[in-house]
Amino acid sequence: MENCKDKLIPAGVIGVLLLLWEGAVRLFDIPLYVLPSPLAVVERMVAERSVLTAHSLVTVGEALGGIFISLVLAMALGMLMDAFSLIRRGLYPVLVVTQTVPMIVLAPILIIYMGFGLAPKILTVVLMCFFPIAVSFTDGMGQVDEEYVNLVRSFGAGRWKIYPLVKIPAAVPSLLSGLKVAATYSITGAVVGEWIGAQQGLGYYLIRVKNGYMLDKVFAAVVVIIFLSLCMNGFITLLGRIVLPYAGKQK
Repeated sequence: MENCKDKLIPAGVIGVLLLLWEGAVRLFDIPLYVLPSPLAVVERMVAERSVLTAHSLVTVGEALGGIFISLVLAMALGMLMDAFSLIRRGLYPVLVVTQTVPMIVLAPILIIYMGFGLAPKILTVVLMCFFPIAVSFTDGMGQVDEEYVNLVRSFGAGRWKIYPLVKIPAAVPSLLSGLKVAATYSITGAVVGEWIGAQQGLGYYLIRVKNGYMLDKVFAAVVVIIFLSLCMNGFITLLGRIVLPYAGKQK
């Protein structure tokens, strides 16, 4: 019952805001090119559903590719930083500094060196998703009880054998937390890459309709981007409940 209330309250607030938005547009007769009403946005989404779906598939494909590469690289680097303190001390601050550079600044540079294909879009996603996965995974392994590590060492496990036996399984909850953040960022990363140079994808569609001052289509694209980001986050949450069923019960 408590969980139901927690979900109904924000849903109610959003509903009220949408009603106020719709009412203000109708009351003040605001033109479409200034601010479309929520109903106009929904109508445009229905009318453009085939186009939006086609662009969405491209963006989701780029996001999934970027997340997969980020996961592989983050786990590899995370184990190296956990195993060697010198690497951790040297690279951890660098990872933090990289997050201060806006991706919109890096995206044009990637286009210059990598062209207008899929590679710069996927790399943009990787640069946005790598940090939360790597940091959460590394921190998760660092919190493993040393008694478990010493136990498997007493049975003859070497430095690298400890990871699949103890550290990686123990760090899965932290890894999933980082993946949730990264999954939400992934769609945004793909869209940012498409803004700079693309022939398809939601970022390309968004720029095209923005240049035509078709604000109903702009808002429709934004709604789809938000929806896809939530879906990516929800997918990781569902994956977490499958992998760690007890975690959901504890919450």
